[in-house]
Amino acid sequence: QRQLVESGGGLVQAGGSLRLSCAASGLSISIAPMAWYRQGPGKQRESVALITSTGNTIYADSVRGRFTISRDNAKNTVTLQMNSLKPEDTAVYYCNSPSYHIWGQGTQVTVSS
Repeated sequence: QRQLVESGGGLVQAGGSLRLSCAASGLSISIAPMAWYRQGPGKQRESVALITSTGNTIYADSVRGRFTISRDNAKNTVTLQMNSLKPEDTAVYYCNSPSYHIWGQGTQVTVSS
């Protein structure tokens, strides 16, 4: 069974950092692009970052320079390092496999001002 499980969310003050992890099972992240999305209160789900199978990365304008997506093929995990967090980054963050059409359950990130 293919599954994505996120972890690492929490409450942090503005300017702080968090590291989200996405553990994949039943699929290999090394051969497929992986992405992070988020959905803030009252907002639509939006793309945050994507990493291709070759390691190229794409970021939303709102997070470029602050967030870094990476992958560990040996551990079959994808990580989102979030620095200089802002209150507007508050959202539920989801891991996504575009190729397998799978979503994780989400992890809450709350940034206080």
